[in-house]
Amino acid sequence: MNDSRPDPEKLLKEIKKKEEESSRGKLKIFFGYAAGVGKTYAMLEAAHASKNLGIDVIVGYIEPHSRPETISLLDGLEILPPLIINKKGITLKEFDVDKAIERHPKIILVDELAHTNAHLCRNLKRYQDIEELLKAGIDVYTTVNVQHIESLNDIVYQITKITVNERIPDKVFDNADKIELVDIEPDDLIARLNSGKVYKSSQAKRALENFFTKDNLIALREIALRRTADQINNTFEKRIPKSNHSYYTNEHILICLSSSPSNAKVIRTAARMANAFHGKFTALFVETPNTKEFSKNNINSLRSNVKLAEQLGANIVTIYGDNIPKQIAYYASISNVSKLVIGRSNNKKGLFPKQSFVGSLTELAPSLEIYIIPDSIKPYNKNNPRRFKITTPKFIDILKSILILITITILGYLFYKLGFNEANIITVYILGVLFISICTDGKLYSTIASFLSVLIFNYFFTEPRFTLKAYDNGYPVTFIIMFIAATLTSTLTKRVKKQGHQSAMQARSTEVLLETSQKLQQATDKANIYSVMGEQLLKLLNSTVMIYPVTNNSITSTPITFLSSTEESIDEYITSDEIAVAKWVLKNNKNAGATTHTLSGARCLYLSVRGQDTVYAVVGIAINKSELDSYERNLLIAMLGEFGLSLEKETINEIKKEIHAQAKQEQLRSNLLRAISHDLRTPLTSILGNVGFLIGNGDMLDKDKINELYLDIYDDSKWLINLVENILSVTRLDNGSVSIKLEPELLDEVILEALKHINRRCSEYNITVDLSDDFLMANMDSKLIIQVIINIVDNAIKYTPPGTNIKISARPYTEDRLVIEISDNGNGISDTDKLKIFDMFFTSSNNTGDNRRGLGLGLSLCQSIINAHDGEIWVSDNKPKGTIFSFTLKSKEVKIYE
Repeated sequence: MNDSRPDPEKLLKEIKKKEEESSRGKLKIFFGYAAGVGKTYAMLEAAHASKNLGIDVIVGYIEPHSRPETISLLDGLEILPPLIINKKGITLKEFDVDKAIERHPKIILVDELAHTNAHLCRNLKRYQDIEELLKAGIDVYTTVNVQHIESLNDIVYQITKITVNERIPDKVFDNADKIELVDIEPDDLIARLNSGKVYKSSQAKRALENFFTKDNLIALREIALRRTADQINNTFEKRIPKSNHSYYTNEHILICLSSSPSNAKVIRTAARMANAFHGKFTALFVETPNTKEFSKNNINSLRSNVKLAEQLGANIVTIYGDNIPKQIAYYASISNVSKLVIGRSNNKKGLFPKQSFVGSLTELAPSLEIYIIPDSIKPYNKNNPRRFKITTPKFIDILKSILILITITILGYLFYKLGFNEANIITVYILGVLFISICTDGKLYSTIASFLSVLIFNYFFTEPRFTLKAYDNGYPVTFIIMFIAATLTSTLTKRVKKQGHQSAMQARSTEVLLETSQKLQQATDKANIYSVMGEQLLKLLNSTVMIYPVTNNSITSTPITFLSSTEESIDEYITSDEIAVAKWVLKNNKNAGATTHTLSGARCLYLSVRGQDTVYAVVGIAINKSELDSYERNLLIAMLGEFGLSLEKETINEIKKEIHAQAKQEQLRSNLLRAISHDLRTPLTSILGNVGFLIGNGDMLDKDKINELYLDIYDDSKWLINLVENILSVTRLDNGSVSIKLEPELLDEVILEALKHINRRCSEYNITVDLSDDFLMANMDSKLIIQVIINIVDNAIKYTPPGTNIKISARPYTEDRLVIEISDNGNGISDTDKLKIFDMFFTSSNNTGDNRRGLGLGLSLCQSIINAHDGEIWVSDNKPKGTIFSFTLKSKEVKIYE
């Protein structure tokens, strides 16, 4: 039988997601295919309609278009004052997101979604401002044109030949709650341009000649209609509840990241494919030994492509190797990649053309679908413009090369004297070149060493010796083969060194992650986790690290700091501005600070450490260079993920402990109330009955009967007093509200005082006191120890028959301890009961005693008191029968003065 019950955890996540969606603002985009179609006009009309319904609507920012019809619609609407920014004598007006959140209307109008903010603004892009408004629960109306959508940028360029710099990620458009397409015929738009309703006459004329041609407008309109339909379809599919019979796709789209200028087009194309196929999207970067030799421009281009792939929803993966097609094919096979999207090959034809990139991939992964994206960009050199990178010679490498050449020449001379043939001497020189390749950096030294080896061999070991001439016609061929062999040997050695470096990087990343995992497993609390976090990040990045723990959804102003070896002070990283960035990261659960598009003026890069849904800490990393490289970034993300899971696990454990403690307290409370309600009813009923009987029949009773009733009332009252005293004492001891005042006291006096307060039935028992020394003295709180003796003796009276011998004795136990023993010759305690005799609410199963009135607090209280005195208490059998209760106290020497 199939279990069709829903998964509780899945249900909880869905409920939580719905709650977050309900508290989040709604985004409505007025979408057009070109400027002048009436987006802002339609947005303002919608604002007036909402205001007429009594909804709180304000204008956050409207671009100052010189369009009278649009400007007139601002009348009657509240307008938020802009943020004024002065930059180099120029006054700029920007949208003030802080004032908007403080005002907190129901709906706010913010024009131009793709706008780039001024440098001093918190966010680089306006869509980031709008994201803050949505998170604050404010509905937003905004506008955008089709050419501003990131994945369509290349298509728009092909149509208009104009590059649009202000763009928004596709996810911003796709995640909008409502898209309203503002559409007019291209002929009508051209007519509006000609009439001066969009731009001034001079601008309109230039626009009609370039961007606003009829063919361009028709193509852009078609793209806008199709993109709107795609967004509506995606929104509809998201809202359909998924069942076991829902459509499932296993499409996995892969692109390869590079510094090529055409790589951005490949990324956008792959993003559109992933969106169309509803598949997984991965961007792979294969780091080779030549990556470190990239020029600065190519490194910046690579970073830009990585950011673009992240914006379009790609999962960034970095692997290492020198054979790029082989690494791509290997990753595609283990990750179930179905489609690979690549750009035009950068290979150039030469005298010896090698197999194409696509051809190699086809052989290595024959089942992989490969899509090649054409472009019109000229072939580029991904390394430095010079084909051979000339490095500045190092003195130490030159010295190593000279010493090795001298050494192998001496060794060759010994071989010559010993009669070895020339082939053996050539091998020695090839071995020397191999050593030079290993001991030096760069190909320059090994290449020169190969050439010098041929000359030295010719000078010292060919006839005529000590000249650069050679009589044998075969020597030139020998020299050439020797040079080629030495050069190939050095080249292969350098390649092995680079591969070794790559293997070392992979091994280091694995080592760092394993070490981090092991240390996190050994961490016992959050403080240890924070310590491991800081130490491992410092080890990885060698940059100052600050950790802001999150408590009650806020961070402290004093972070946990880990100073790098190159820093002397951390004060510059803990300013009010830096702390404000950390608080922003906590509030918005997004990265910010240096090298990001949000609060980029900060000295540090701030990242959130989160579990599934909660931020547990904010990490600040001092950025002393332009940006983290891909290797450091991937390791950093992986480590922060581990830290987040560890903090989440520790938080769950703390919650479990708290729940367990609360459950234990509740159980204790329930047991106490149940015991009190049950056991107090009998003595109270007895007292009430006896008093009532005396009031109603006192004159009719004889004196003995009245005394008997009085004694019963006294016994019940005494028992109640002792019970309440025990309950209060247990409570005070558990809460730590009792202060133990230790003073030297004579045991003889303490025991005699305790016997004055024991059960009145003591006359029915033989109670004796036996002290090995009348002057035994111990450090104690006498009132509490008297309570211990009373409880144990009362227990003996309660659970043994009349006539039982009860003996209280004391003697030295160790050098600094005394032991007090209270024994009886009753029926004893079973071994099972001995294990629980000091537990709260435990009462013995001995039927002899009056256990109907036992709450099981007396002996538990005794144990708490003795433990507070740094002593021990235990129970044992008395020989031949009975029980002995023993406890120890610290002894005090008695000084006798004569």
